[in-house]
Amino acid sequence: MRLLDALLAMRTPGELRALLLDLCTPAELEAISDRWRVVPLLLQDIPYREIHERTGVSVTTIGRVARCLDFGAGGYRIAAARVLDHQSHPELHPERSGH
Repeated sequence: MRLLDALLAMRTPGELRALLLDLCTPAELEAISDRWRVVPLLLQDIPYREIHERTGVSVTTIGRVARCLDFGAGGYRIAAARVLDHQSHPELHPERSGH
C-alpha cells in the first residue's frame, strides 16, 4: 500500500498530476482518463453505443467500467458522488470557490 501513501501525500492537484505523469505512461494515463470519462454517462444510464459515439471510448472499456460500477469496490461511485456533487452544486462547497 505504499502507492496509496504516495498518492495521499500529494497536497495539491498539481502535485498529484506531477506524480501521475511520472508514474504512468501516456497510454496508461489515456486509459485511466477514458475510464473516468464514461463513469458519469453510465451513471445516467446512457447506452454503451451512445457513450462510445460521444467519447470514442471502446464498448469493451465501457463494459468493464460498468461492471466495476455494479460489482467493484465502490471507488468509482465514491469519487463520482464527490466530484459530480461539487460540479453540480459549487455553492455548497465554498472551500473550492476560492472565497
